[in-house]
Amino acid sequence: MPFAVYVLGLAVFAQGTSEFMLSGLVSGIADDLHVSLAAAGLLTSAFAVGMVVGAPLTALAGRTWPRRRALLLFLGVFVAVHVAGALTGSYGVLLATRVAGALANAGFWAVALVTATSLAGPRLRARATAVVVAGVTLACVVGVPAGAVLGDLWGWRSAFWAVALVTLPACLALLYAVPGGRADEAPPAAACTELRALARPRLLLTLLVTALVQGATFCSFSYLQPLVTQVTGFGTGWVPAVLALFGVGSFLGVTAAGRIADLRPAATVAAGTGALALGWAALALGAANPAAALALVLLQGALAFGTGTVLLTRVLHLAPDAPTLAGSYATAAFNVGAALGPWLGGLALDAGFGFRAPVWVSALLMCLALAGAGVLAARAPEPARLPTGEGAAETGS
Repeated sequence: MPFAVYVLGLAVFAQGTSEFMLSGLVSGIADDLHVSLAAAGLLTSAFAVGMVVGAPLTALAGRTWPRRRALLLFLGVFVAVHVAGALTGSYGVLLATRVAGALANAGFWAVALVTATSLAGPRLRARATAVVVAGVTLACVVGVPAGAVLGDLWGWRSAFWAVALVTLPACLALLYAVPGGRADEAPPAAACTELRALARPRLLLTLLVTALVQGATFCSFSYLQPLVTQVTGFGTGWVPAVLALFGVGSFLGVTAAGRIADLRPAATVAAGTGALALGWAALALGAANPAAALALVLLQGALAFGTGTVLLTRVLHLAPDAPTLAGSYATAAFNVGAALGPWLGGLALDAGFGFRAPVWVSALLMCLALAGAGVLAARAPEPARLPTGEGAAETGS
């Protein structure tokens, strides 16, 4: 595996930490900037909105750029906005830095996936993609809990400084590891050809289910800190461990999904969405029991990221003629959910339904996702298993 692929995974680790770390920092941000918990939770939604808007736009804008230049530009902007966020005392400025950081993150993802698979070659494409995506799950296991520890010891700003510092080595390594020109890069497909791929009904439904699954995940994950401290009864020192437990589950889920994603994907998605709906309802009911809460946090992390990984694979499979934009479609859908979930959870909290309310919202979102997954499973037979690293168009949409 080329060294550059692991460097891309390191950069994704830093960016994933930034996206998810606010789940352990919302109380500190709310107190310091004198805003509500729901307003602090919207910072996660702001990042997600930036990803939704930025994914297709930056993918289109950067289609003709040399990959190293694009990757370094996006990472440079990402570092700069985190420094600005760490320094500001204004909620509005912090909100703006989250959107700007998300735009840079979206652009990086669009280029990084293409770069990783290109450098690895046809035989190692799946493994290269897994290395890059693993950066996100490791962010949940290590980065997010570490951010919570930093926030507890030295305030939420220290976590922003840490993200900026972790990103700098990735910038230097990319400068060394990724080729600088376009001589070794395949010419991009026509933009109109790639955009037309979005109109396929089966792809659109898969994107919708992806958004609902991620909406449910982020709805509960964004408010996991107040749930475990106010309902379960854990002290604040337990929060990093609970977040790490969710991250361990997510890593296990991604690992398992990588082995089964192309076997029976529609049936796997249907089973995963059903299990997630039951799991979020069980967590809402059993949150006051510490043992049950911990077990369900682990399980839901595995189910959410495992199901999400299978859905990502399906999006890429259903849009083989959109190699540049397929990843941006999936990224946008993922982050539509990441924006919708915290917002809905915040509404439930502001309405006075209690700290369990976001988890109940997650269960309702998963019921909708389950309906969509059922349609996907019923509309067409499962495709044949694809050769490793190869794509193929699905004959029926």
